[in-house]
Amino acid sequence: MVLAEKHKVVIKQNIQLDEDIYSMWLEDSYVAKNAKAGQFVSLYLEDGSSLLPRPISICEIDKELGRIRLVYRVVGKGTLAFSTLKGGDEITVMGPLGNGFHLEGKNPLLIGGGIGIPPMLELAKQLDGEKKIVLGYRDSIFMSQEFEQYGKVYISTEDGSAGTKGNVIDAIFDHDIRTDMIYACGPTPMLRAIQAYAKEKGMKAQLSLEERMACGIGACLGCVCKSTERDHHTNVNNKRICKDGPVFYADEVEL
Repeated sequence: MVLAEKHKVVIKQNIQLDEDIYSMWLEDSYVAKNAKAGQFVSLYLEDGSSLLPRPISICEIDKELGRIRLVYRVVGKGTLAFSTLKGGDEITVMGPLGNGFHLEGKNPLLIGGGIGIPPMLELAKQLDGEKKIVLGYRDSIFMSQEFEQYGKVYISTEDGSAGTKGNVIDAIFDHDIRTDMIYACGPTPMLRAIQAYAKEKGMKAQLSLEERMACGIGACLGCVCKSTERDHHTNVNNKRICKDGPVFYADEVEL
């Protein structure tokens, strides 16, 4: 088992992709060597203004150069502070954290919604087979071209400005997409719909749950979700998203 380490790394690049979306490359050979698709890291503010780190999913892993990429949305003080950093600055990281995706399926379908899109890129790179990728946006499109080299990309937008008007499930039906394994990351309503879809079709699905996390190591129990089986750690029906997840099989959790 790989232990998560807290360590300081150098930022190689931190650029803006969209109105509130940023892409950060970190020189982090330890995480790059040990991380798997679907895992995350915790970033710490250097000014000490907040004791709690910000968990951010890993978007890409470059083992050869010893780097990882994080794509994040500015939603508060912490991520706003991250957006002001530039190449050459240092930042404290703890990771890799959590459990990632299990690579399986000969005809996989990858689904990402909103800021749940970035974690699917490394998965798209690692999966074999004929991959289909559905990306759901509210309106503005980001990162879609990066996925095109790894599979057939379909887009849905809430306002209908690109691709299918509606959500990712609408896009699946619109293009009659067939699959033997679903991987998904995004907001809970989207994951709930995918969970129901997978159950109806009798197929397996892996879901990466987005949730506000504090400790990142399963100690504080601040990010529990309901589970179908009793958890040995708490002796109740729940799972710790940061420790047991963030990736679960769809039939393991209740959304």
